[in-house]
Formats: sequence, structure tokens, C-alpha cells
Amino acid sequence: MNIVVLDGHVLNPGDLSWKGLEDLASVKIYDRTEDALVPQRADGAQIILTNKTALSAQTLRQLPDARYIGVLATGYNIVDVRAARELGITVTNVPTYGTASVAQFTFALLLELCHHVKLHSELVLVGDWSRSPDWCFWRTPLIELAGKTLGVIGLGRIGRRVAEIAEAFVMEVVFTNGGRSNQQVGKSTVQTSLEELLIRSDVVSLHCPLVPETQGMINDRRLHLMKRSAFLINTSRGRLVVDQDLADALNAGRLAGAAVDVLSIEPPFWGNPLIGAKNCLVTPHIAWATREARARLLEAGVANVAAFLRGKPENVVS
Repeated sequence: MNIVVLDGHVLNPGDLSWKGLEDLASVKIYDRTEDALVPQRADGAQIILTNKTALSAQTLRQLPDARYIGVLATGYNIVDVRAARELGITVTNVPTYGTASVAQFTFALLLELCHHVKLHSELVLVGDWSRSPDWCFWRTPLIELAGKTLGVIGLGRIGRRVAEIAEAFVMEVVFTNGGRSNQQVGKSTVQTSLEELLIRSDVVSLHCPLVPETQGMINDRRLHLMKRSAFLINTSRGRLVVDQDLADALNAGRLAGAAVDVLSIEPPFWGNPLIGAKNCLVTPHIAWATREARARLLEAGVANVAAFLRGKPENVVS
């Protein structure tokens, strides 16, 4: 049995071990693989592991030995699942590894929007505090979260954890979940429509999957529903948001701020309108990437392969 890892570097840049995978079968690991090289590099492999390297129907048809594709992530839209099913290829994902890290990072972004910690630290370094006539100073408004309303779009594992943390900040929480009902997260958590959520919320945080129904859901029309004082946080999928519409809202002062860890194209093209937009934080898709979360992801990915080899595949999405 042969295993190929198409893009192992981001998951494991050297601080984790592939030994668990290597104990299962013969393994070839590539740091990165361009789409055009997939048929060559995966030739003869029965097991293919990928994070973001795409496996289209055309590519899959060039891999007659493939029996299993393990997506080393939660989202699996990079694989043509329908074609895989037709070809008898099992596809799995890893649904649970990043909950704590992504929820934590969501609040790192939100707290930076509230306090601008980096800006004020830099102002101290250049002497602005030393030159201040007062014993303290602040350059931007400072915002308290207690009593504010957080709107969570998508109440899966990460969304629920974000809601729980918000309640620890004494925030009210409203959520929408694509028409599906959920058990109440806490005393103040209320389900509502997307439009009502956007109208009511002081902070809107996206935690839903990218599917045809959610692509571009945060657009000019819906941004007009939000308070001018509101913040938008996106640690989910870039294409949930129309980049230009959000940039226009920020630059026109129709939205107080935004923080996004994901963009519609990654890495972004030079000139993406959100890079440099007014009061917009952009981070390079790192909410998931703590060492702890990556270790869980690798362990779960290996466990998925082991389950497949035992004839009892787990976390199957095909």
C-alpha cells in the first residue's frame, strides 16, 4: 500500500512527526504540489492525502490506483466528491480538530478591533506616551463587549464555542443556522433570521460552511442592514463575503470595522480591496494553525487512514 501526501508543509513545517503515518504504509511526502503535477506524483498511490491541493474529476480519472482520499482539513470542496464516489474512492475529512483554536482567534481579532493593542504599543515605542501631558492616553475609541450583542452565523462546533466565550464576556448572543434549529447554548442565546441578526448585532461572526447558498452571503445589501458601529469577523471561508462590498462599506464609514482571517482568493492577489481598507484587519488564514490544533489534525488524519485500512472508514464525506 502506497500513501502520498500532496501538500504537507503547512500542516507540518517540521515541528510535528509523520511517524504515525509512516507506520501504516510506504509514504511519500511533498511540501507542495501544483495541480498539474498531481497525476504524476499520485501515480500508483492507493491513499492520497491533501489539504488544499485540488483533486478534480479530470485528475481523479487519471489515478486508477486511488482508493482513498483523506482531506487534512474540515472543508472538502477541493475534492470532486461526486466523481470520487463514481470511481469507488472513499473521501474523508477531519471535522473537529480546530474548534478551540479558531474560537480563540476569533476573539483575538475582536479584542484587537476593540482596543487596538498593537497600535497603542507602537505609539509607546515611538514616545507618544512619554510626550503625553496626561498619565494615560488613547488614540482610538476603546470598546467594552459586556452588554453588546454578538451574532453568530453558523452554530456548528466552532460557532457554539464562540457563543460560549461571548457569554463569558457578558454579551448577548443571537444566531442563525441555515434554517436548522439547535439546542440553546446558554441563557441568552436566541435563534433568529439572518436579516434580523444583522440588524441587531454589534458584532457579526461567520462560522458557516461555503456552499452555493452561502457564497457571497455578506454582500452590499446585507451590509446595509448592519449598524454603522458594528464589527464583522470572518474566520470561516473567504467567499462567504464579497470583498469589494465589504471594503466599500468600511471605506464609506457604513461599518465600524472588520477582521478577516480568510479571503476569496488565497494567497490574495495584489490589490485585494480588503487589504488596506479602513479599520480592516487581515491575517493570513492562521486561526487553525496553532501547534496544538495541527497536532490534532495530523493525529486525526492518520486515524482516518488507519480506519480505512481496517475496512471501517470514519468521517466519510463521499
